[in-house]
Amino acid sequence: MIHIVFQEADIEALQKSFELDETLKADIIQIKDDYAVGPLKDIFTQEGIEARKQWQREVLAGGDYDGHVDTGIVDDPKTVADLKERLNNDPEELVWIWAAQNKHDVSGYYWLMSQLKDYQGRIFILYLNNLPFLNEKGNLFYPVNLFEIPAKEFVKAKKLAREITPSEFEVDPDEWEKLCNEDKGVRLLEGGKKLVQEGYDFYDADLKKFVTGDWQKASKIIHTHLTKAKHTTGDMYLLWRLKGMIAQDMFDVQGTVGKMKEFEIKQHAKVESETA
Repeated sequence: MIHIVFQEADIEALQKSFELDETLKADIIQIKDDYAVGPLKDIFTQEGIEARKQWQREVLAGGDYDGHVDTGIVDDPKTVADLKERLNNDPEELVWIWAAQNKHDVSGYYWLMSQLKDYQGRIFILYLNNLPFLNEKGNLFYPVNLFEIPAKEFVKAKKLAREITPSEFEVDPDEWEKLCNEDKGVRLLEGGKKLVQEGYDFYDADLKKFVTGDWQKASKIIHTHLTKAKHTTGDMYLLWRLKGMIAQDMFDVQGTVGKMKEFEIKQHAKVESETA
């Protein structure tokens, strides 16, 4: 059995459950890219993959992860190629895809399963869709992310595992292709597995609300967005959007615009007209 997760923190959370249930113990593979943002046009072609990488280079340029795209740390197409090789070499191997109810996991699910149709009957999904779990204090809660679940709850969650149906292997890749062809920049989870899309500037309005008349480091504004906004995304995406607004002269800025802790921004000082 091979576990697939979509966030780094999910790995440690799932590994802890192995100590409680050895039947869960297996390799864990992470799909690392965030398919909830960025271009998806022709995503399964070399041209589409390179177009997405080029966009990512632009997003990360001059920031905290400048050059990260070309390190090879994130190479999901290779991850899937290696996964397929393992499945081809061992006809008994099974894959469990773990996804919580958030746009990151669901986007990753669509991207991944659309490439695994040849392995019907061996690909399972564990989707935590509006399902209650117990937190460390024993209270019911509805996890948004897999890593929020205590280890003992993973043991219960394994009962959710079910085969991805032939119908899903027909319908879900078509839904994903439709999203890819819309060629928008932001995906949001509307409910269930329903993704809707918005433009690249979707998060800008909330970001602007957190820019005040006082100087603040970009890192603080981004942190405020991550903790207070209804819809949010990765910090590097938000940094990119802030830089774009700065380039349009929407804010006052001091320091070197690059890494998020290296510059501060505030609202433009109001110029009061003087009367003679």
